[in-house]
Amino acid sequence: MEADIGLIGLAVMGQNLVLNLNDHGYTVAVYNRTVSKVDEFMEGTAKGSDVIGAHSLQEFFLKLKRPRKVMLMVKAGAPVDALIDDCLPFLESGDILIDGGNSLYSDTERRVKALEEKGIFFLGMGVSGGEEGARHGPSMMPGGNIQAWPFVKEMFQKIAAKADDGASCADWVGDGGSGHYVKMIHNGIEYGDMQLIAEAYQLLKDVGGCTTDELSTIFSTWNQGKLSSYLIEITANIFKKKDINGAPLLESILDVAGQKGTGKWTGINALELGIPVTLIAESVFARYLSSLKEERKEASLLYSKAKKEISVNKIVFTEQVMQALYASKIVSYAQGFMLMQAAAHEMKWTLHYETIALLWRGGCIIRSQFLGQIQNAFAKKKDLASLLLDSFFQGEILECIQGWRDAVSLAIQAGVAAPALSSALAFFDGYTTAKLPSNLIQAQRDFFGAHTYERIDKPRGEFFHTEWSSS
Repeated sequence: MEADIGLIGLAVMGQNLVLNLNDHGYTVAVYNRTVSKVDEFMEGTAKGSDVIGAHSLQEFFLKLKRPRKVMLMVKAGAPVDALIDDCLPFLESGDILIDGGNSLYSDTERRVKALEEKGIFFLGMGVSGGEEGARHGPSMMPGGNIQAWPFVKEMFQKIAAKADDGASCADWVGDGGSGHYVKMIHNGIEYGDMQLIAEAYQLLKDVGGCTTDELSTIFSTWNQGKLSSYLIEITANIFKKKDINGAPLLESILDVAGQKGTGKWTGINALELGIPVTLIAESVFARYLSSLKEERKEASLLYSKAKKEISVNKIVFTEQVMQALYASKIVSYAQGFMLMQAAAHEMKWTLHYETIALLWRGGCIIRSQFLGQIQNAFAKKKDLASLLLDSFFQGEILECIQGWRDAVSLAIQAGVAAPALSSALAFFDGYTTAKLPSNLIQAQRDFFGAHTYERIDKPRGEFFHTEWSSS
């Protein structure tokens, strides 16, 4: 029997994608560098399936239909390049390699070009949804050599998650490394969403005085409305989980958050392209700050009197926090799409933002109800510069603005850190200000460095310099 597709890398994500493909009628050949993993998989969850195990790359490639389609599910970076080199002796013109890991988009851009010179089609495909998504339907963001897409389109669209209207959450993103780039932005927004939710949790607990049971109820209620999303849903469930002693398990988890780097990549790229993706950057820095556990404990003793107890109406405050969370979430997505637009211009990619919003409506970690509204916004205006300029999101922000300000203000008064909520508000206030104090900064730059400035009464692009110290 010949396999429709091969997969190399049998960690949990790889195994679950194989089982998903098998469920949809595709025969999959599998290989793993540690060959014992192949046997374990074949004797374990793949037992009785049509999956074909291989114990060498040569055997693996002999089992594949032409053109050979091979999905790589290994750690990003050097391991991907090493595996590609190992596969090259067995590949021929027209074969297709698909990197389904979290590779940096610039690495994918390089690999697409290098392999195209050898006649091999390379796809860099972001896959979101975690282990559960891989097993039952992930969001898939393929980019790279478009000549490969027709050979795998039906397969990936079948195994991907489906949006509420039945649309598949797998579709072509664009050339080069754009598929992995869109996944990077997805992960950056994910960082922002998670930090915003964490800040809402702390505000409700420390300022609002909510118990864990009350928090579970609040988040379950939020999941029925505008904030309906996968992350809100699982957060409500996290609050319910009890430890072996009957206490909330959450309170026994150390407050140090890890990361794998995609949020950092997003922040670095935002700096490179000059796009103010402030919320995602603050979310990454918040994780760094969390890692300073021992220093934070020491500092908390030195500055304990700086904290202030604030009396709030729990019902009113809960609504204010909800509005702050929702408005900040809109800003997070607005910044993410602004960065994608800048990257598309820089890299000469043609990205369809309406389609990208669709890809995120099911299967992925940031799936949420209002992605449909983002899809609508770009359907109405394909060159929309910012979601904040769309009439629907304008109305949503205006409805939330006072509660947003109140929640951030109370956080500051109480001494509760809310970097994502407050940076989102600062971005919004800056973005909606026609005249910022940056004229003073430019005057200072011209004063000490003769960097010149533009004038409001002259055409853009005309520059002036003043001898500031002369009489």
